[in-house]
Amino acid sequence: MGITLPYDKLTLLDNFGHSLRSPGYFFQPDREDMIGEVFKLAKQHGLTVTLRGAGRSYNDAALNGGGIVLDLRLLNHILAWDPTTGLLRAEPGVTLQQVWQMVLPDGWWPPVVSGTMFTTLGGCLGSNIHGKNNFRMGVIGEHVTEFSALLPSGAQVTCTPHKNGDLFRAMIGGMGMLGVFTSITLQMKPVSSGLLNVHAIPTHTLAEQLQIIEDGAPKYDYIVGWLDCITIGHGQIHAANNLPDGEDLAPQKTRQVAYQTLPDRIFGIVPKNLLHYFMTPFVNNFGWWGVNTVKYITSLRHHTFRQSHAAFHFLLDYLPDWELSYGKGGLIEYQSFLPKETALAAWSEMLALAKKRGLPSYLGVTKRHRLDNFLLTHAVDGFSLAMDFKVTDANRPQLRRLMQDFDRVALEAGGRFYFAKNSETTPETTVLFLGDETVAKFRALKKRCDPNHLLESDLYRRVFG
Repeated sequence: MGITLPYDKLTLLDNFGHSLRSPGYFFQPDREDMIGEVFKLAKQHGLTVTLRGAGRSYNDAALNGGGIVLDLRLLNHILAWDPTTGLLRAEPGVTLQQVWQMVLPDGWWPPVVSGTMFTTLGGCLGSNIHGKNNFRMGVIGEHVTEFSALLPSGAQVTCTPHKNGDLFRAMIGGMGMLGVFTSITLQMKPVSSGLLNVHAIPTHTLAEQLQIIEDGAPKYDYIVGWLDCITIGHGQIHAANNLPDGEDLAPQKTRQVAYQTLPDRIFGIVPKNLLHYFMTPFVNNFGWWGVNTVKYITSLRHHTFRQSHAAFHFLLDYLPDWELSYGKGGLIEYQSFLPKETALAAWSEMLALAKKRGLPSYLGVTKRHRLDNFLLTHAVDGFSLAMDFKVTDANRPQLRRLMQDFDRVALEAGGRFYFAKNSETTPETTVLFLGDETVAKFRALKKRCDPNHLLESDLYRRVFG
């Protein structure tokens, strides 16, 4: 049977960094039963299906060239919220913004959040996101008490850490390749205030930054580092604690949504959604060197301040459309996770290699991590470094070679990778960092849950072959 899908469903989609694009048949169901209908349509026409939430992945996780893309953003209802226990149940298209706006006025906050509030819960679980508190709270999957899912086989399953535990630990972090989350129950964490005490700590070398993060992590609820990857090593750490009970004199006020809302104008005048136009001329090696130098000079003073939860956690939302400043080629992000014993040497080699080839990262972010027991985990007892790179038509081949050289360095150092970020990971690299046994377990679950291989994405084909 020839493909007779309506042409108006064929849509050119891209990743968050606008560096990767592919056409797909775009479907956006607003009822759960429509998901099964899309699977039937895919099987009828010999197509594959990729799940898409907010499209915030830096790579090809939500792209499916020539296939069906199932966008779940309209399945966005909070199904239950219990302010006495902190348990929230929601559909997969609910965003972190919806979650915190629901729970914060009642004295709760999501246990783990990404750098943007616009990610969906389905996307958060599929990627098993980590935050600035991974060393303390782990990945978001550790706070899921239950989820329901529809498998491509047509089966509906309910999973907890103890019921269908193998599927629980594989679907969370499985990048949407085993089934579709239909409801998610997540345990919130209590907070007494809408504010955090934040300590800004300057660092002068990469070694110093990693040491301060290592020593400081036990003292704080959150810790994250900014790293200048051009003048290698300059940086700043932000370490934050929740306010203890009674320290906020107006907690009812600071926990309100209006208090947390990020301003949409600079100095109350310039709309922030225009700022990416002014940033574009500086997004080059020399311009970003200047930006980083100014940032470093202004961050040399160790100081403490109070900041709202939204402002501290969702820095990527502070400047709307900032990714557009990278130009028509967009950007990619490379993130490696390295044991604390090897991180310094491996990242020093990577940063020096990028600088030598004239392809420095314009932004580096460091975090402290701990181990977890999810099947496709990126976790180590150590650190992560995420680096942003500008993509142009001219530098794409060089960037690909650089990323593959980074993979070699990271693997030799016992490192791991994050499927939601890196865009060059090969099947060979996947086997090397996950191990033959883990890959075999995932393939067995794939065969059980998706015998017709309906759920595939550009990422799946790239990393699993």
